[in-house]
Amino acid sequence: MSTNYSSTPEQKENKALLFALGIVVIACVVFAIIGFVFLDKPADIIEGQADATSIRISGKLPGRVTEIFVHEGDMVHAGDTLVHIHSSLAEAQLMRAEGMETVARTQDRKVDAGTRVQIINAASDLVNQAEAAVTISKKTYDRLENLYKEGVVSEQKRDEAKAAYDAAVAGRDAARSQLELAKAGAQKEDKESAAAMVEVAKGGVAEVESLLEDQYLIAPCDGQVDQIYPEVSELVMLGAPIMSLLKTDDKWVTFNVREDLLKDMPLGGELEVMIPALDKKKVKVKIFYSRDLGSYATWQATKATGQWDSKTFEIKARPLEDLPELRPGMTVVYFK
Repeated sequence: MSTNYSSTPEQKENKALLFALGIVVIACVVFAIIGFVFLDKPADIIEGQADATSIRISGKLPGRVTEIFVHEGDMVHAGDTLVHIHSSLAEAQLMRAEGMETVARTQDRKVDAGTRVQIINAASDLVNQAEAAVTISKKTYDRLENLYKEGVVSEQKRDEAKAAYDAAVAGRDAARSQLELAKAGAQKEDKESAAAMVEVAKGGVAEVESLLEDQYLIAPCDGQVDQIYPEVSELVMLGAPIMSLLKTDDKWVTFNVREDLLKDMPLGGELEVMIPALDKKKVKVKIFYSRDLGSYATWQATKATGQWDSKTFEIKARPLEDLPELRPGMTVVYFK
């Protein structure tokens, strides 16, 4: 009995397909090995964001917002008026301080002017009367002295005349002292005290005026109004922020990177970054700042791999060209 070992056409076709499939699989494995060995690894992508200096506008005058002269997004220049704050309490304090200054100045002028003319004239009249009494008592004493020497009057009469004369001289001296005091006016200490009170009153006025200077807040620099916090008619407290001003001429980009990447990002070094929001524009930036973010931002390594923990550093860099369209918060990408 003969056996038929010839393959059918269907079997031959299956063998051909298996052979072709084996070749394809082997080719894929070979290409994968070649790609793994020879192809470059994809570039590391470090993502950051744009930022800019923001200034909070606030004042030392508590009061009510009566008018806001700008809107969010407006460009302003240094010295432009931004907001008006009204404080009736501060104005009342100014009126009181000015009144106290007026009183102090009046008192100071009164002290400087010295004693009134009427008091000086009265003291002068008393001096004249005392001098007249001295003259009369002197004549009486001289007459009684001569009579005493002639033995006409007793010694007692002569002594009484002498006592009257001495009393008249003492009265004249006292009257002259009163006249000198009246002409001299207030004492030196009184004048210094009055002058000091004027300075104190002036200081009170200056203090309130310094508060009222902040009733109109002005822009300290050129920039763009970023946010306005209160609405018109709202009360604001001492030092409360009224709005924030963005310095559009002071922009930078910030990256948070592991410390093992710092060798490619040295201080003063330049990088080329891409800004997706600006149609993937590529710009050069220069690194000006590097700081450790602390232990809370440490990359923990798995000890089994033999690696070590890596700290995170904050890197800041400024664009080397003017980018008015660059806004804080925009994503910035660096391809390592």
